[in-house]
Amino acid sequence: MRSTLRIFPRLLLAAALAVPLATTGCQQAPAPAPASTPAPASTSDDAAYRQWERDTKREHRELAQRAEDEKRQYNDWRREHEHH
Repeated sequence: MRSTLRIFPRLLLAAALAVPLATTGCQQAPAPAPASTPAPASTSDDAAYRQWERDTKREHRELAQRAEDEKRQYNDWRREHEHH
């Protein structure tokens, strides 16, 4: 009985130290963000996108809803006009 009482605090301390280590080791890394279609990310991007729509006489639609060819055309236009 006495040896059990002497071991108990040590076992309790070991368990108190082991539980956080065991539980944090089980956490998963956050899932990567899903690949998305290009979209204007800031106000200046939005302004440039709307300017591209006006320059090319297109109706307003979200960039994500455009065909891949139109997205490519916008990206090419944007690269040509980014220093203006």
